Amino acid sequence: MQRRSFLWLGLTLSALAAIRPASASDSFEFTLTDAEWRARLTPGQYAVLRQEETERAGSSPLDHEKRAGLYHCAGCDLPLFSSKAKYDSGTGWPSFWQPLSDAVATREDKGWLSIRTEVHCRRCGGHLGHVFDDGPPPTGLRYCMNGLALVFVPA
Repeated sequence: MQRRSFLWLGLTLSALAAIRPASASDSFEFTLTDAEWRARLTPGQYAVLRQEETERAGSSPLDHEKRAGLYHCAGCDLPLFSSKAKYDSGTGWPSFWQPLSDAVATREDKGWLSIRTEVHCRRCGGHLGHVFDDGPPPTGLRYCMNGLALVFVPA
């Protein structure tokens, strides 16, 4: 095998390894079959929550939601974030400086050019978005969430 082919194969395999939707081997309190998830969610919600896709920036009405309330997981209805921790990050996605207690789980997301921290619903494993360390006080964190992964419940 030529060196160039070997390097290309290595990069391709690394990229495929980075694509890791929640699998059957993951253990969650709330589980459904793939067919049940597809029936329960819209195609956009399924793409984000179950296939770890990202919605287009600025496309979610939840980015501009200003009312008091809670943001729940669109997959299993677990309360995830309070409107009290929401802020306008200017990124085009709903952003929060902290989740509710025991609401989310994180894992390393190795991409092509960077390593990020992926955020998932701790109950169903649904992909929510990513967390970054460029947020406001008091935590300094920015939980940048896909609006399709969330359902707003007014207070």
